[in-house]
Amino acid sequence: MIDCDAAGTLNELIAGSSAHAREALLKDWEIWAREDQLPPEGGWRNWLILGGRGAGKTRAGAEWVRGVALARKGFGESARQIALVGESLADVREVMIEGISGLLAVHARAERPQWEPSRRRLEWRNGAVAYAFSADDPESLRWPQFDAAWCDELCKWRRGDAAFDMLQFGLRLGANPRSAITTTPRPLPLLKRLLADPSTVVSRATTKANAFQLAPQFLEQMLARYAGTRLGRQELDGEVIEARADTLFPRERIERARVGDHPPLARIVVAIDPPVSSREGADACGIVAAGADDEGKVFVLADESAGGLSPLAWASRAIALYRRLQADRIVVEVNQGGEMARAVLFETDASVPVSEVRATRGKVLRAEPVAALYEQGRVSHVGCFPLLEDEMADFGADGLSQGRSPDRLDALVWAITSLVLMPREATPRMRSL
Repeated sequence: MIDCDAAGTLNELIAGSSAHAREALLKDWEIWAREDQLPPEGGWRNWLILGGRGAGKTRAGAEWVRGVALARKGFGESARQIALVGESLADVREVMIEGISGLLAVHARAERPQWEPSRRRLEWRNGAVAYAFSADDPESLRWPQFDAAWCDELCKWRRGDAAFDMLQFGLRLGANPRSAITTTPRPLPLLKRLLADPSTVVSRATTKANAFQLAPQFLEQMLARYAGTRLGRQELDGEVIEARADTLFPRERIERARVGDHPPLARIVVAIDPPVSSREGADACGIVAAGADDEGKVFVLADESAGGLSPLAWASRAIALYRRLQADRIVVEVNQGGEMARAVLFETDASVPVSEVRATRGKVLRAEPVAALYEQGRVSHVGCFPLLEDEMADFGADGLSQGRSPDRLDALVWAITSLVLMPREATPRMRSL
């Protein structure tokens, strides 16, 4: 792979070469490709290429088809019968075949296959043939048979399960029939099934990874507007963003609560949900800061939660956040190791005012009033907090879906509760430690 920093030197080399040599160099995919764009080794059945918009997924898929059709070294077993499956026939033609990164574009002129639109097929001089199919018509995949397939934008297929399943019955030629699947991910059952399949190998790429090929202003504007948001993480970072039907904090509600700045705040707190242990694999220490204005609207300011922290480390982290935000106090849950929490905060900085809170109800009951504030539009997030927001979106009536402790969410709940949900006369006692 060529380093983008060497582009100037490469341009000089190209300028002094013949047209044939220039084309050969430009079409040598192994030189230009990133590692995530090259097929992995091994006997996989599905190569799942997850990426953001403009991350180079289509080019990777087209180059893989080129590689197996021409039996190029490093692309595995050659293929003679290839399926090209897109959201619609128009997508197959305009993106996968005729597009700027499509099959016709990635071939040098001397090796370019013959495209026959009326027959919906590409034919190479060596006899390899690729056929175009629409995922909207799964039945069209019932009779043909293949030894390779390229599925583009799988997560946009309206009849995805039916089309993909029908394709599997047709992948029955050769010693190792396989598929390259290029898509920007969505949390769909079909994608989750593929991710869980042991015969699937996964490559991931962000939009930013392909910055050399993109307009600078496009990337700058997209990152400024969407970085860290649910949409940005899906469309730019290529992440699978889960959606839980029974969550107390729907992602759409969190997105609506996002703001760029906050008004003057009457009070700011840093809340801590300490872990019982600092051993590897133990719960994280939840550290979340929030403030409230004079009208009682809450603004979430920071999430400094982290795992694997010693008591002294999490205390130092929380106090540093308290100093940076000029907060009014630290709120710490003392159900687990209350004496230890007091002692370590005192040892770190005895001047910091600390309020102790003790949980007398379950996590879900404590979170429900906070969820109601989000529903009423009384809580905003100043910026993006992806890990905290993932935890919120995965928190339902039975807690987190995988049984983990919601440490970040616990700290958030304590921060918001202490700011606006506790009557002033019931506010936890202030201690100068």
